[in-house]
Amino acid sequence: MSVARRQARKQEAFQTRVAAARLARDRDHQVFEPNGEEDRYFRPNSQILSYLGSYTKGLPHNRRTALVTSPNHFVRFVRAIDSGEPADFIKVPLGPRPALEFESEEECRAANLFKSGIAGRNNTFPSSCLRAWESMGAGLVFDLEGPDAQAVGMPPAPTLDSDELVAEISEVYWMALLRDVRFTDFTNPGPIGRAVNTLNRTTWIRAARDPPDSLTPQERARLRGPFNPSNIFRGTLPGDDVGPYLSQFLLVGTEGIGGAQDRADGFISYGAHRIDQRVRHATKELDYMTSWEAFLDVQNGADVAGRDTFESGSDAFRFITTPRDLATYVHFDALYQAYLNACLIMLDSGVKFDKGIPFGEPDFKDHQQGFAHFGGPHILSLVTEVATRALKAVRFQKFNTHRRLRPEAVGGLIERFNSNPDDPQFQDVKPLFEALDEDMMRRVARHNREQNQGSDFGMPRADDFNPAGDTLETMLLPMAFPEGSPMHPSYGAGHATVAGACVTVLKAFFQHDTELDFCFVPSNDGSRLVDASHNMNKKLTVEGELNKVCSNISIGRNWAGVHYFTDYIESILLGEQIALGILEEQMLTFPETFTMTVPLFSGELKVLRST
Repeated sequence: MSVARRQARKQEAFQTRVAAARLARDRDHQVFEPNGEEDRYFRPNSQILSYLGSYTKGLPHNRRTALVTSPNHFVRFVRAIDSGEPADFIKVPLGPRPALEFESEEECRAANLFKSGIAGRNNTFPSSCLRAWESMGAGLVFDLEGPDAQAVGMPPAPTLDSDELVAEISEVYWMALLRDVRFTDFTNPGPIGRAVNTLNRTTWIRAARDPPDSLTPQERARLRGPFNPSNIFRGTLPGDDVGPYLSQFLLVGTEGIGGAQDRADGFISYGAHRIDQRVRHATKELDYMTSWEAFLDVQNGADVAGRDTFESGSDAFRFITTPRDLATYVHFDALYQAYLNACLIMLDSGVKFDKGIPFGEPDFKDHQQGFAHFGGPHILSLVTEVATRALKAVRFQKFNTHRRLRPEAVGGLIERFNSNPDDPQFQDVKPLFEALDEDMMRRVARHNREQNQGSDFGMPRADDFNPAGDTLETMLLPMAFPEGSPMHPSYGAGHATVAGACVTVLKAFFQHDTELDFCFVPSNDGSRLVDASHNMNKKLTVEGELNKVCSNISIGRNWAGVHYFTDYIESILLGEQIALGILEEQMLTFPETFTMTVPLFSGELKVLRST
């Protein structure tokens, strides 16, 4: 290459980077305000904010109320988030006794900061140390590809007194009660039918028939229902309502090298290796944070992660069979894991790339195969690459914008109001509490009593305090994980944002209307896959099953109790924007002229064109 050509190439590379930067700059930047709850709730007879409706996990909490012991702690929390300085994060009080300073983890454990069995007070586990907040400053990071983390946004989250929150928290309570029901049994009457009745009676679900004029466009788009056993707890994307609850991409394997295996075996080939789609089988009917002290310790930052238990022997692994299995998957997944697997399955199955992508003709016509670009390595790297961009964007929404409290904290407010409905600190919880189905809450209280009686490390100690005066029977939200939610606010959801981004990339590359010639569900014990294609009256498609895996993973976090429906639906839209922006910018870098036709979550088609 001549010197002149090298200089020209250098200038072209620079101009391409500038063009991508201009494209990102010129997009409409979405600006949404939070729902206002941070400045709405005050301590009784004062002008001191209580932060009743905000995310405060990890800050010091009062033992009786589970509210922050000092509003100034929350102010310092927000100040650190806004500055992004590690020194400011260190100044934020963490744990029930922030005045204590520790030189080592051993010293932290020896301080016996916590009171519940799960945190180590009954000798089942060592005493817990503290759990830090996760990537509080990620929303301030700049990226050189795709929309800036602060250029995309999410509308205000539902407030504590909203009809939408009543429906959302009712849904999450029922999901907790139904974690051990097989997905294949969802159409049977019984508990599922009772959940359907509860949700269909809520004002929010009834509003789907005759939406009020007062709703914002975003709220109107989130209306859903009425429910029946076939659609309850499912996503609302195209294809979510077709076929089994679980996406085939969470179950089937590949044929692999030399056709040595069948997709029904559930093994995905990773080169010469293979990965099993079966998941670790968590202990049945065991939930966490059902006693007041366990709940309070977790809110105070107790590090109890890793204290969950699992089945052993031949029952140690199985295909995802129940919501608890799905919750376990999303507890330990590598975040983009399901979408990388889906990509490998489609490549192995011979699903063709989008018709607008180059090199789709036979070799004797194109004389070129896709590989480094428009081939397997290209899509395999890109489907994972978008994940970190999505995480930065959603972190800005979580920490810097909305700071929405987690469902477990709403459960704490409900429990506290139930124990003393005349407490002036919790009168703002009254509309929510009175709108909840009484039968559902009796079931929750009975479930929690059984949990607290039957679990050595969940059972409260004799000196434990519960506002209701009963250390066993509570209205707390039963959690699938000992540690409850991650150490970051609820809205949006990291899993869902990553899901929206990764699935959008896959739908851009693969022919989305391709029909799948297989359909499987787990056997009753989850030990094998059973052919269910004979029960299908409509073919599964690539788009539908990709949308379904997006919903499955996102709603899997709801099954665990750590997110709400709005966290899922608004976050996947955020992820979709991130992926589309990255694709648009990358299309500037190719010499080939091509298009990508992307089916959006709204059901519309978006055509991306190279220039």
